Amino acid sequence: MNTEQLESTAEALVVHGKGILAADESFGTIQKRFNAVGIESTEDTRRAYREMLFTTQGIGDFLGGVILFEETLRTSTADGRPFPEVLTSLGVLPGIKLDKGAKDMALFPGEQITEGLDGLRERVAEAAQLGARFAKWRAVINIEGDDIPTTQAIDSNSEVLARYAALCQEGGLVPIVEPEVLMDGSHTLERCDEVTHETLHSLFDALHRHRVHLRGVLLKPNMVVPGKQSPVQASVEQVARTTVECLLRSVPASVPGVVFLSGGQSGAQATAHLNAMNRLYKGQLPWVLSFSYARALQDAAMKTWGGKPENIEAAQKAFYDRLRLAALAATGEYDESMEEQLTAA
Repeated sequence: MNTEQLESTAEALVVHGKGILAADESFGTIQKRFNAVGIESTEDTRRAYREMLFTTQGIGDFLGGVILFEETLRTSTADGRPFPEVLTSLGVLPGIKLDKGAKDMALFPGEQITEGLDGLRERVAEAAQLGARFAKWRAVINIEGDDIPTTQAIDSNSEVLARYAALCQEGGLVPIVEPEVLMDGSHTLERCDEVTHETLHSLFDALHRHRVHLRGVLLKPNMVVPGKQSPVQASVEQVARTTVECLLRSVPASVPGVVFLSGGQSGAQATAHLNAMNRLYKGQLPWVLSFSYARALQDAAMKTWGGKPENIEAAQKAFYDRLRLAALAATGEYDESMEEQLTAA
């Protein structure tokens, strides 16, 4: 394990004002998102869509990396350039989603465990050979239901995340560990805070046991927010302060960066929350706070594109604008009035 290389890669992914695009939707997920905007999911449309994103001029100013689905890591542009090569030429590091999805836990109704450890060492080696520099693994923590999440579900997912992270570092990839406490449900802000803290505490305990080098890891957590169906929602500042205080109680200072998932928030919501964290705690935190958004960065571009070549330029502008605002939020320089300017444009 080359710790210096791992550290330099992790730092490059979250260098000042840059974040990560999560473009790692599985076949099932991208089909759902395409269907919602009237696009048929085929090998050709998936390639064309991702080529539209990855060839947007100027994205290297805002992105340190892009997480790719396995198919995308092996795919090339229409003129034959492999996607990892395209991204690298822009100064953007290519990464890979390595988990095989969350499945129901046996004997624990309502809870899930992420699969994909079988053959992972070989898949890490292959991904590195294809150009990947980092990887991602998502664990799902359901908060809505009687007596869940259980300690068993949290600890089991933490153990899997730690085993994945160790194998990544052994193979030269920076692991992004993603323990997502879901927004689904009517839970309160305080309940999300409690579960997120317990989850992160369990995760870093497991990473320590597995000898994972924390300076070569990035954390991709949920923000601490009330459930989508909660009758009491929180202000931007409440979410920002509760999230950061939870991280301060849970995340070691040696971790170089925290790249939040959007978790079903709109682009404007996710951007405003990240901006408030960086504005309120500017110069006070041991780690960089940035983004690793999927829908929050892609939704506007996907709707604008609609699978039509004549819409590529407009879709790329929508994508660029969303990236630019997220990058401003990563330095605390975003202003909500910028959303009105986008709408007016």
